[in-house]
Amino acid sequence: MSTVPRVPSAVPGESPAFHTVLAHAPAIQSSFARLYAAFWMDPALGQREKELARIRNARVTACGFCRQVRFSLARDEGLDEATLDFVTDAYLASPLSDREKRILQYTDGIIGDPSRADPALAEALRRDLGDDGLAELTLGVGLFLGLARVLITLGLEPESMPVTVLPTPGSAGYAAAR
Repeated sequence: MSTVPRVPSAVPGESPAFHTVLAHAPAIQSSFARLYAAFWMDPALGQREKELARIRNARVTACGFCRQVRFSLARDEGLDEATLDFVTDAYLASPLSDREKRILQYTDGIIGDPSRADPALAEALRRDLGDDGLAELTLGVGLFLGLARVLITLGLEPESMPVTVLPTPGSAGYAAAR
């Protein structure tokens, strides 16, 4: 992955980062931020489930930033590093719940091989999550995939980064951290 930014920061005195590069298009940046926050704050899926799908996407797409970031509300729901260690290619043999495994299978279908998101899996997820939860998961994984590809393409990958817990987008802590 490239760690050489391909677009300069639009914010004087700040290094290129996702938010400073998107500042070249402030209306789009603002709209994206509202959409991403709305996704995280929508109650159709729990924070833990969203974060499991996000981490699976990060590991498959090899997005260095996304792999190392954790969101605080998922932590508040008990999602810890020991659980995230199961989000590997061997997750089907892990102690994750059947529902969580189906979420990861569906995530894999969206980000990789669409045949892995077969109709039987989608129907099982509809029973698990409801129509609103399945729609939220589908759109969320699309957001994760797009965001990871944008970060990689723009060269905004860190050389190295420790696991970092950030306020969840849309949360009170997120607004205070910005």
